[in-house]
Amino acid sequence: MHKELTKSVQYLKSIGPKRAESFAQIGIRTIYDLLFYFPARYLDRTNILTSIKVVQYVSDGYEGEVTITGKVVDSEIHYYSKKQILKVRMKDATGFFECIWFNGAKFFKNYFNEGEYFAVSGKPVLTKYGHLQFVHPDFDRLAEAESKDFLNTGKIIPFYKLPKQLKETHIGDFSLRKIIFSTVETYSTFVSETLPEELLNKYTLLNICDTIKFLHAPINFGELAKARTRIKFEEIFYFECMVAQRKKLFATKHLGFSFKAKTNQLKHFLNSLPFELTSAQLKVLSEIRKDLESDVPMNRLLQGDVGSGKTIVALISIVIAISNGYQCALMVPTEILADQHYKRICRMFEPLGFITEILIGGQKKAEREHILSNIAAGKTNLVIGTHALIEETVDFKNLGLIVIDEQHRFGVVQRLELTKKGIAPNILVMTATPIPRTLSMTLYGDIDVSTIDCLPKERIPVKTILRGESKLPAIYDFVKKKAAEGVQSFIVYPLVEESDKLELKAATKHYEELKTNHLKDLSIGLIHGKMKWQEKENIMNEFAEKKFALLVSTTVIEVGIDIPNANIIIINDAHRFGLSQLHQLRGRVGRSSAQSYCILVTKDELALRSNNFSFSHEYLPTQIIERYKSSIRLNAMVNSSNGFELSEMDFKLRGPGNIFGIEQSGLPEFKYINLVEDVSLIQQAKDSAFELIGKDPELVNPNNLVVKNILLDKFSSKVQLAQIA
Repeated sequence: MHKELTKSVQYLKSIGPKRAESFAQIGIRTIYDLLFYFPARYLDRTNILTSIKVVQYVSDGYEGEVTITGKVVDSEIHYYSKKQILKVRMKDATGFFECIWFNGAKFFKNYFNEGEYFAVSGKPVLTKYGHLQFVHPDFDRLAEAESKDFLNTGKIIPFYKLPKQLKETHIGDFSLRKIIFSTVETYSTFVSETLPEELLNKYTLLNICDTIKFLHAPINFGELAKARTRIKFEEIFYFECMVAQRKKLFATKHLGFSFKAKTNQLKHFLNSLPFELTSAQLKVLSEIRKDLESDVPMNRLLQGDVGSGKTIVALISIVIAISNGYQCALMVPTEILADQHYKRICRMFEPLGFITEILIGGQKKAEREHILSNIAAGKTNLVIGTHALIEETVDFKNLGLIVIDEQHRFGVVQRLELTKKGIAPNILVMTATPIPRTLSMTLYGDIDVSTIDCLPKERIPVKTILRGESKLPAIYDFVKKKAAEGVQSFIVYPLVEESDKLELKAATKHYEELKTNHLKDLSIGLIHGKMKWQEKENIMNEFAEKKFALLVSTTVIEVGIDIPNANIIIINDAHRFGLSQLHQLRGRVGRSSAQSYCILVTKDELALRSNNFSFSHEYLPTQIIERYKSSIRLNAMVNSSNGFELSEMDFKLRGPGNIFGIEQSGLPEFKYINLVEDVSLIQQAKDSAFELIGKDPELVNPNNLVVKNILLDKFSSKVQLAQIA
């Protein structure tokens, strides 16, 4: 890096030592840091209109959005039905206009000071008095000098995030723009190129100097688009280089062991199954078999919708490993699920002579020590457990296969710790929360992905119905009618105890209400996360034995619970749940050949009034997403039972998160790339990265030295955590 770029920002005009401390608090210490502090948004001067022109447009029937600039004349608060309404009057050279906020008045009332200039963007209307008005517009404060010459500058105005640390040193929007513009003019040419020249030529990308200039001060939106493409490509390219290098080095440095797939035990196990495997299951098994027969350890993600048959695929893989003389571990997120798996698998594996143990918290010391001793001695073939599997006291003699169920429920560190229990064990991670396409291109680029994309033939799609709380009496009547026919039901509440903050129902409270009032003629059970695992196990066993017609629960039943006779699930306060969680809960029913029902109960009046949020893979504008999130979620549930479609929608609603950190799920915090919109750019970057690493995995070629140094700088602290999905 050029020495000029390493200088402190305090030496720049208008900053100095005091302000430099404030810049440092937001991560800007050097001139280089400031050059890469790009605008958060831009104001297009080509859309600026005068107020008289806007009135003319509206009178002619124009219904689109416009941008207008003006000076604040006055502002006032009106009160209507205990709500504050903020009205701000502004004027430009041709007339007056108003801005109205029905919500958020308390946040904005001190923001608009008389005499200040603003750019306002929104949909204009004419009131019955003929006033030009904007309701809840977007706005940006302008310096007076900018506003006076605004229509004639021919510029696009950049707006930067202005943290409070800078505001406290009296740096405003205009002064920050001046500081950055001056810095760009003087120092941008000192920045060295950070992408290989062949990629710049292949994809016609801007060089880094022009990219910096056009991002800070674009003359037109064509320049800005090119600069954004370049900075996005670079960001995702280096991420994909890390992913590609990880995969390449994993394959070359980890010497595994190959299994013989066709064994007598496997043949016996397959013949004992009371059903035929689906074509999707057979396809996935073929992919897994090839992995197990290779001497490179398997590192595969198995994704499939709720009820698609992932577990039986995992069990077949486990049978192959055990029949080759190796031990297996099956890690699941809850003790209920571990116990459920243990009982079923014991019955299935007993005829094969396989020994299965369960390892969970709360077991008696003597029992636990006996199990640990058998595992260490190699007597135990399969260990099923929760987080207890990763404890230091758990030692395997020859761990050959690890299966992780509902992998998103475990942290990266937890998964990594389990792999250390063996020498290059095969790894199969499973999820019923399908991975959106762009995530599988990025996050899972170094992992082989198998997909079970169809359900067993006998499964009937669950009918999903959206109802308001006023319909609860009718819903309870439906439950009673079905109970008389022998059908069991779940009823789910979000919390265990009352919450004044969220005002949600509590399972314990409503359990008592249902027992004494609405459903007093039915036998009702209660299960929640605060119970000890033995209590939860007893309740689930009794429910499976049909001792309860109805089970009141929190989200503790979200994962893996399999009660084929339970064909109704009622989810209260459904607007409080995420889309993936709603789909998981719905998956607790529909596990037999009978018709099942999922009834979503909500207070969201908008969701109840409108079924016009048609499910779509198209990109949804941010404003629509933020305002109507719960309505979109609930109507998506009603309109689709496809987990892959719902995962795409959930991805658009929630965003990627932070996967390669210590947290359990999410993606790195990308600054520039949009994982929903930039699919083709991601594919280009991925192809280029994998091609480069394929030719030079260790980046020893002198031409790749820049790439190597940037990778070390960006990802060295995350390589270990990223070794497993």
